[in-house]
Amino acid sequence: MTNQRAKLHGFTLLELLVVIGIIAVVVGLIIPAVQRVRDAAARIHCANNLRQIGLALHGYHDTRKVLPPGTRGPSDRYPFMAWSARILPYLEQVPLWDQTDAAFAHQPSFGFPQPHPGLSTVLPVYLCPADGRSNEVVGSNNMAVAFTFYLGVSGSGRGSDGVLYYDSKVRLADVRDGTSNTLMVGERPPSPIKWFGWWYAGVGQDFDGSADYLMSVAETNRTPRLPTCPRGPYTFGPGSVDEPCDTLHFWSRHIGGAHFLFCDGSTRFLHYSAAPIMPALASRAGGETVSAPD
Repeated sequence: MTNQRAKLHGFTLLELLVVIGIIAVVVGLIIPAVQRVRDAAARIHCANNLRQIGLALHGYHDTRKVLPPGTRGPSDRYPFMAWSARILPYLEQVPLWDQTDAAFAHQPSFGFPQPHPGLSTVLPVYLCPADGRSNEVVGSNNMAVAFTFYLGVSGSGRGSDGVLYYDSKVRLADVRDGTSNTLMVGERPPSPIKWFGWWYAGVGQDFDGSADYLMSVAETNRTPRLPTCPRGPYTFGPGSVDEPCDTLHFWSRHIGGAHFLFCDGSTRFLHYSAAPIMPALASRAGGETVSAPD
């Protein structure tokens, strides 16, 4: 009887170990699948955000016959306001735009949270669900700031040859390389130090909005706020939310690449292997023959 119990106990233990092994294998298969499903859902969400942004940019252009400036300097009515704030009326954010207009009239410096409520207003259309920091409103120096994951493409890195840059006045007719082959907005998470990535307004690296809400596809480090980062240039490729230097190039929390909005309003997911052709896609009239990959 004792031997039979021991055998039965041994068989039960073996069976338990087999079951545990099977569960481990199943879990090992399920977790990557769940991650892929989540990434796919986040990609759809981000693509929809960019489509809305594209419609707003085209709405601005239809009304004013020109795309919004990436930003403008201290002599403008809205000093260092981001292009993403100028399109508020076309994102069904007319009340917030009215507050913004009044705030700049009262206090031209956006650095005063009051009377600038937009500075700390979180707008879902500018957030990517793939990043857990989406709803954070704490910027550098504990200042209440809302962020964007979508930056205007200022050009190839060889000057202001894109469509959204400092003091830009670009019409869609000026995009002679073809609106379906020219980048307008791309993904990049806010910087780890929370100094770059403000959707409302910002001076950027060098009072030009760069790395805040504008960026070229070959950006260089021109700011003392990233002292450990090399000069660059920085190109399209994978990044990390813990690496300050990744503030200086387009990337996303998605697997394998990032979304970009093109000047024709279409949204495409570009893989990091597209890095060599990004300068050609970023210039509006460079005469390149390259086409955007599907």
